[in-house]
Parts: sequence; C-alpha cells; structure tokens
Amino acid sequence: MVFNLSKTRSVANVFVSELRDNVIQQDSMRFRRNMERLGEFFAFEISKEMGFSDAHVQTPLGTATCQRLMAQPVLATILRAGLPLHQGLLNIFDRADSAFVSAYRKNNKSGGFVIKLEHISSPDLTSRTVIMADPMLATGMSMVLCCKELIAGQKIGELHVVSAIASTEGIAYVRAHLPKAKIWVGAIDDEMTSKAYIVPGLGDAGDLAFGTKI
Repeated sequence: MVFNLSKTRSVANVFVSELRDNVIQQDSMRFRRNMERLGEFFAFEISKEMGFSDAHVQTPLGTATCQRLMAQPVLATILRAGLPLHQGLLNIFDRADSAFVSAYRKNNKSGGFVIKLEHISSPDLTSRTVIMADPMLATGMSMVLCCKELIAGQKIGELHVVSAIASTEGIAYVRAHLPKAKIWVGAIDDEMTSKAYIVPGLGDAGDLAFGTKI
C-alpha cells in the first residue's frame, strides 16, 4: 500500500517544494526544518492507521472523554540523512522509542555500489509498530536491507516506510521485498541517474542537511 501525499492538496506539498528548491537548499538549517516539518506531517497521517482507546481526563470544570494511543511506535531511521525526518516523527510521537541503523553506499570500480550495514541500535520490536524513515527512496535496496536486518528474528506488528521523495523503481522494489509494509512518500519521481540518484529529486539529502562529506 502506497500513500503519496502529493496526490492531495495540503501544506505538505509546500514543504516538498522547498526541499527541492536549489536556492532554498543553500540554507541548511531551513532544509533540515522543512524535512522535519514533513516528518511531522507523515506522523499525523500515519497516526490515522493506529489504534486508539478512550480515556477520561479531569479538567478544571469536569471530566472529558479523550483519545489516547493504545501503543507507542518505534521510530527507526538510517544515519545520517534520516535524522531530520526522524526528528519530525519524534516531535509528534514524542513518547516513542527510537532505533538507528548505520548504513552507506560502497562504490566499486565498475561504477556500481553495494549497501554496507555497520551498526544497529534498537529496542525490542516484538508486536511493535515500526516506522522506518529515510529521506530518499531511490533503488530501495538500502531501505529493504535495513528493515530486514532491523526486524530479523522479531515478530513486529506493522511496518511503515517513510520517504520525502521516492522513485517508481524504489517503490516497486520495496513492495516486492517488504510486501506487508505501508509506504508513505511526499512525491514520486520516475527517473534515476546511472548512479541511482532520483531525478528531479532534490540532491543528496545528507549533504544538504549536514554538509558535504569526504
């Protein structure tokens, strides 16, 4: 199941537009904040898929019946590019646990690359709703590898995959290898370069948020 926020008129499309804008991108603080805002919007939309229970809250004038989450999710992300998107999710699910995966592209002489996974830090995921965030879903290989390694040997509840920009190829790959995952994206682009960068995309989200790496 794929949820594409660009299919609905909302302020989320403004955030995506600013993330793509190569002039606005020059302000790394604003780039991070726009990615964070988009994460907040994703959290609100994902919350509609979650379970709630009634709770009685005492006000100064009486008792009100309100809704509360039945269980907090686990918010996971791929370092380093995913941190601003993760923060946006955490701003809304502010009692959630977090998980972190360290992974990167290792280029080879042929011009291709493989995904190298270095480290995972995670709570127990048994029966938990897991929300995995990474700003760019290009080939989908890193997302699938990180999700599978994160949840290996654990029977989770639901899996949500969140990206600001996705390629059609990346979505197809995730759907093929994580068929039960619900995919949330800000926009979908059809093209990729030979080096697997999404076109028009927005560039390197990690570099734009935190500076160019060597």
